[in-house]
Amino acid sequence: MLNPDPLAFAALQPDEAAALVNGHSALRATPYRWPDPASLPRRQWLMGHWLLRGEVTAIIAPGGTGKSTIGNAIAVSLASGQPLLGKPLPRGQQSVWIFNLEDGAEELERQLSAACAFHNIGPDDCGDRLHLDSGLVQPLCTAIEDRDGFALAESVFVQLAATIRERQIATVIVDPFVSSHAVRESSNEAIDAIAKRWKRLAQETGCAVILVHHTRKLGGRDATAEDGRGAVALRDAARVVLPLNPMGDKEAEELGIADPALRRSLVRIDTGKANRAPPDAATWIKLESQSLDNGEGLEPSDYVGVATLWEKPDVFHGVTNWHLYQVQQRLADGDWRESVQAKEWVGHLVASVAGLSIDADKGRLKAIIRTWRNNGALAIEHRPDKNGDDRPFVIVGRAVDASETGPRPHLETCGAESAESAGPDLR
Repeated sequence: MLNPDPLAFAALQPDEAAALVNGHSALRATPYRWPDPASLPRRQWLMGHWLLRGEVTAIIAPGGTGKSTIGNAIAVSLASGQPLLGKPLPRGQQSVWIFNLEDGAEELERQLSAACAFHNIGPDDCGDRLHLDSGLVQPLCTAIEDRDGFALAESVFVQLAATIRERQIATVIVDPFVSSHAVRESSNEAIDAIAKRWKRLAQETGCAVILVHHTRKLGGRDATAEDGRGAVALRDAARVVLPLNPMGDKEAEELGIADPALRRSLVRIDTGKANRAPPDAATWIKLESQSLDNGEGLEPSDYVGVATLWEKPDVFHGVTNWHLYQVQQRLADGDWRESVQAKEWVGHLVASVAGLSIDADKGRLKAIIRTWRNNGALAIEHRPDKNGDDRPFVIVGRAVDASETGPRPHLETCGAESAESAGPDLR
């Protein structure tokens, strides 16, 4: 690089100055062109607000939450054009490339075969749009870090881009991200460079890239977009972050799910970061077991996990303003306590009015009462009990007008089958 006198350099025209800087083009400020907003192209969403052409989506989850299983369901959904996980597919069938870097080719074929069998998806549904590779057969390393420093494997990205264009692949799933490079996970500079190179690949080829990543140790709390293991650069570079969490004990209790195996099979997908889309409600997934029917003689068939959409029950199913009005009217008939351990817990009153079971529906009753408290329909008043001890009692907050209650609902709509165990009849 030439090093002219600073004053003489400043007097040069931009193009003349650029010629002195190793042939680089001059940096220029581009005037805004004031386009017609209606003429601007729409964002190319491929699957709900999870996958966007030209962008990176990070799936972040602790172990055992079915990351790869859910990734297979995403791939089959896109390739078949069927919304298997409840997300719309505005551009229909799309080609997908799963690049799994942990399992061998046979195991990957078992997993994808099970997903297709469970959802009744066949070759005619997907055509040639499904692509599956194992990193144990075809290694993928996009960057290295050694004594000479950090370097991106540009030749690898060139090969990836060529395959994506040749096969017209719309989504690439890299699972897991940590196995796709050979650098320190804690290096923000290196992870930032890798993640942004994936993003550039997505923009150059017009595909969406999914990078599947592990969480750090969570200590029993839910994973969020901030909980990816190692550097935060991956989260920052990703346009969408989808944290995965198994159903917690509290939520299972509210929904009346007592079977631990069922609870462990339920996974919630949140949208932890989606700053180019409206916020999405959580999506619930159930991890099922699918037989491959490959048994022979005394050898049983293999069973493989698959992901399917699960509709979360509504805690307020069948519970209406009529029930709230009845509860408020009857609060004056006794001293109803806030404490669940108290004999006069207000849950007994709600259970009797709504036809719920004080035992089987305890979690649901607590959720209903908590909601009514949060919206001001119920309130808490501290006063002495019959022994003179100060206790919190439940009272009416914002009263429901009788004209807002509507007709009395049928008892069976909210739990008539458990009404026998709902406590004393307070009607």
